[in-house]
Amino acid sequence: MNKNRLVFLLVGCLCLASFGFAQTGSENEPVRYIGGVTIDPNVHEGRLRYAIGTESRQTLRVNRTHPELAEGSGWTYNHASNLCYWNGTFYQQYLSNPVDEHIPEGQTLITTSIDGRNWKKPEVVFPPYNPPPGTQLADSAIGYMMHQRMGFYIAPSGRLLVLAFYGHAEDPFLEGGIGRVVREAYKDGTYGPIYFIRYDSHTNWNETNTSYPFYKKSDDAGFIEACDALLADKLKTMQWWDEDHGLDGFYSINEAGSAFSYFHRKDGKVTGLWKRSLCALSEDGEHFSKPVKSSTLIMAGGKMWGQATEDGRYAISYNPIELDEYRYPLITITSDDGIVFDDMVLVQGEVPPRRFVGRWKDFGPCYTRGIVEGNGNPPGNDMWLTYSMNKEDMWVSRVPLPIRYKVEGIVNDDFNNLETGGAVTDWNIYAPKWSPVEVVDFPSKANKSILLKDKDPYDYARAIRVFEESEKAEIKVKVFAKQTENGIFEVDVTDRYGNRPVRICFDEDGKIKAVDGSKEVVLQAYNPNTWYELKIEIDAQPYGSFSISVDGKEKLKNAQLAETVKSVERISFGTGTYRDLPNRKTPNEDPAPPLPGADEEVEMAQFYVDDLSVR
Repeated sequence: MNKNRLVFLLVGCLCLASFGFAQTGSENEPVRYIGGVTIDPNVHEGRLRYAIGTESRQTLRVNRTHPELAEGSGWTYNHASNLCYWNGTFYQQYLSNPVDEHIPEGQTLITTSIDGRNWKKPEVVFPPYNPPPGTQLADSAIGYMMHQRMGFYIAPSGRLLVLAFYGHAEDPFLEGGIGRVVREAYKDGTYGPIYFIRYDSHTNWNETNTSYPFYKKSDDAGFIEACDALLADKLKTMQWWDEDHGLDGFYSINEAGSAFSYFHRKDGKVTGLWKRSLCALSEDGEHFSKPVKSSTLIMAGGKMWGQATEDGRYAISYNPIELDEYRYPLITITSDDGIVFDDMVLVQGEVPPRRFVGRWKDFGPCYTRGIVEGNGNPPGNDMWLTYSMNKEDMWVSRVPLPIRYKVEGIVNDDFNNLETGGAVTDWNIYAPKWSPVEVVDFPSKANKSILLKDKDPYDYARAIRVFEESEKAEIKVKVFAKQTENGIFEVDVTDRYGNRPVRICFDEDGKIKAVDGSKEVVLQAYNPNTWYELKIEIDAQPYGSFSISVDGKEKLKNAQLAETVKSVERISFGTGTYRDLPNRKTPNEDPAPPLPGADEEVEMAQFYVDDLSVR
């Protein structure tokens, strides 16, 4: 081969690589993750660093035998959460079935909150479908379900529309669909009548053979105007494409993925994201390029959520693993331009036991969504995410902006300047309904602390403080137990990967214990209603040791670390033992009865934390 021909071929290959395969930020690769961080699938947290200050709270804990303590119906499959902020209130919508995914009957509910921490009992906004007598639907023995990717729309007039989709079980899509329904949420907390806003284009359903009238029959001109505005918004309604591909030409796309989310880049282009790593670009918010699979976004069938954030940046949140049945952890990656993303950090790393078996109830935080552009802006500088846990309970996470994972300098937290019942600044909070974490006026209004309570037989409360990564650390903290005979309180010092070199426990036998190498040792007894000050001195090098003092008295000196680490970075307080189950080998679909006592409270345990210093 002559030299000129070789040069020509090399230039041609470079051009093909440039124009056909690279071009990050173009329709060939709309987004790219450049971080080298990936997850360890063997642990719930994935060995990731935390998005500092993330507050995760359960909004619904299902209860089959005591439905009055949950949503009233006792249904244990809950999923497909959506979130908006309107009229000074958070609205969380989700769909629900009695036991299994895609098995009738199905309904949609909404729970609300003023502050994102305290959530009201959910109420049904779209009940199970009851077809009119004498129609083909009425003669169906299959049953009906709900399925939707979009829950809310705030119209230009300021009105809030709530939406959902009815279809046949077990396949509500396309020929199995009935149509999309809408009703208005009023400022007094009530809801208007239910209407169809769009019938499925793959079928012959219309106002004459379905259970609700068409929205044009409303006598409220403002409601009709709001519905018309939504139907004209081709970007918002692209979220509907999953159930109805628009044989009538309603959509401006002919090919798309599932579970659409999007954000506007700074150059005005719209980035579209779907399940299974698909992404595309649009110049006008209506016509999108052919979706392509991003080779750098590792995921399966869980939703991918992308958004512009209030700090002028961008975030994408998803489950970074190619397993449909095991959707954990929940992470976020961030970007300055909405094109190149980096810094994979942990949003939700907890996977509690699934209390009720059901079809396709995947483990972990599933189907994450945030607040769609135009659907409200809560107070504060935060990113809000919503998801189901194990497709069973419902959750929200508040992620402070800018998203960060490092702390520099000493830590001195006394909580006295925090709002009672409010956010715990710089702490990562995991708070189920029956295991809340709160800032409280204890021992007084002037001297506050954090309270971790627990009456859940299968879950726990957890509060984590990240501090500056160091080979050596001196940690002081006060702990107060209301009781000694029930409940445990684990205090772990961990490294950046979640390894636990220092493990201390206020055990339910009334003893404070620690792990010295491979053995557990008793430090001393503890009494209820008494503050104890722990001092933990850690030296991770060369092989690692630590010492513990209680109220100024040395109880353990130069003990061996439970795990060898290079450094330490955070301290964890929890009302339960460390868990690593379920794992990726835990059977997902095997029949099993509910976990024993899943619906019953256990005796309350309460622990307070105050005056944490790390230097």
